[in-house]
Amino acid sequence: MTLRVRSLSVGPGDNNAYLLEAGGDRLLIDAAAEPARLLAWIGPEPLATIVTTHRHGDHWGALAEVVAATGARVLAHPADAGALPVATDPITDGDTVRVGDVDLEVIHLVGHTPGSVALLHRGDPPQIFTGDSLFPGGVGNTWGDAAAFASLLRDVTTKIFDRLPDGTVVWPGHGKPTTLGAERPSIPEWRARGW
Repeated sequence: MTLRVRSLSVGPGDNNAYLLEAGGDRLLIDAAAEPARLLAWIGPEPLATIVTTHRHGDHWGALAEVVAATGARVLAHPADAGALPVATDPITDGDTVRVGDVDLEVIHLVGHTPGSVALLHRGDPPQIFTGDSLFPGGVGNTWGDAAAFASLLRDVTTKIFDRLPDGTVVWPGHGKPTTLGAERPSIPEWRARGW
């Protein structure tokens, strides 16, 4: 049950695309930008699945081109799928997405967008791919919307921090990876500042 993770930063927003490989199967998280560069990085081996973490265009700018080149199926939460340029299959909270012999749990996180999702691999250590819902230093942007911030902080706290150990690796949609242990002490500060 070994999961290999590769990452590539693409586009003007330095979006992270993640290529997950296990048991001869491959899954891409966020076909964000620069389709030619992404496809060269993915290489000629088959790509079975693309998960789009949320509906913002900087996370799916290369999606149509990558799907056309690979034939991969696309998974997204129904609340965000309508913004995407290709047909998708739905994923919702608690669903399982498989990569070879590895299970990834879908975690729905409402706030940055209505249909944002994270993918959790319960390995040793656990790894979670959080899109724009959790970063080093805080939760994702909610643009001053107090209700959206409260929802996102609640979901991130109850569905991620309360359930997973400090050693869990966080792979965000932009920037460097972190761990839940590094971020956990700052939750009260995030709550107090409101972003």
